[in-house]
Amino acid sequence: MVAMSVRTETTPAPAHRAGFACFVGRPNAGKSTLTNALVGTKVAITSNRPQTTRHTVRGIVHRPDAQLVLVDTPGLHKPRTLLGERLNDVVRTTWAEVDVIGFCLPADQKLGPGDRYIAKELAEVRKTPKVAIVTKTDLVDSKRLAEQLVAVDQLGAELGIEWAEIIPVSAVGDRQVSLLADLIVPLLPEGPALYPEGDLTDEPEQVMVAELIREAALEGVRDELPHSIAVVVEEMLPREGRPAEKPLLDVHANIYIERPSQKGIIIGPKGARLKEVGTKSRRHIEALLGTPVFLDLHVKVAKDWQRDPKQLRKLGF
Repeated sequence: MVAMSVRTETTPAPAHRAGFACFVGRPNAGKSTLTNALVGTKVAITSNRPQTTRHTVRGIVHRPDAQLVLVDTPGLHKPRTLLGERLNDVVRTTWAEVDVIGFCLPADQKLGPGDRYIAKELAEVRKTPKVAIVTKTDLVDSKRLAEQLVAVDQLGAELGIEWAEIIPVSAVGDRQVSLLADLIVPLLPEGPALYPEGDLTDEPEQVMVAELIREAALEGVRDELPHSIAVVVEEMLPREGRPAEKPLLDVHANIYIERPSQKGIIIGPKGARLKEVGTKSRRHIEALLGTPVFLDLHVKVAKDWQRDPKQLRKLGF
């Protein structure tokens, strides 16, 4: 009897990939909402007010085959203040350092000068793969969506941008969000995970807490106020003398506005609005940190801080 050996061919497992992708687009194009949808939790503040993101928030998407680190940038725009110029510098620096750029264009708005301004800048970034993401598809019918996809394709052709992909998504309706991750992953470099399993962001907790307070303060205020609000968390300390099973975190934060006349808008009649801001943001902070929180909020005036380099530094810009 002759013993025979049978050789079986095994397909090598696909290599693990890890890298950075950033979402760019004009203000209010759905970048933060998309970041949160991909990560599966709130790491970037969202607001229907344009220009609400001021920090590049990193959200981390863990998959068996890859780790995708999302860098959320402020909306690129023609700056009118020193703050605006600094935010634009943040965007350009981010573009130079990521592996993939996702350009967000809302389906419900025709391509305008703002989109063209960003696309021209993107055309200068030669080597980085670019994915065109048509956002907010839940707000339009299929005819309007088809028109937008064609317009995005033409914009790329006109400016010499070769889109790696063009994909329509709805972060709110959870349409094609995981497909977007599937399309970005092959564009990342091969390599081990960059962050430990379970990490969702590398933003310091104090920055995230300040952002959650600012998001709550932005809701329902007049149009002129969003740019004028900054939040600084002065301290976060566990309350002394509490039993281990009943911890309490004391959070002391200041909401800064530019003019005394804006103070009343934030505080509201008999302090009702500030109380509402406190209640809403405290819920999110407790969910983020997993512990009960006592939130102490104060409203302060930092005169014309958006135009003052010293004030900008003090407020973290």
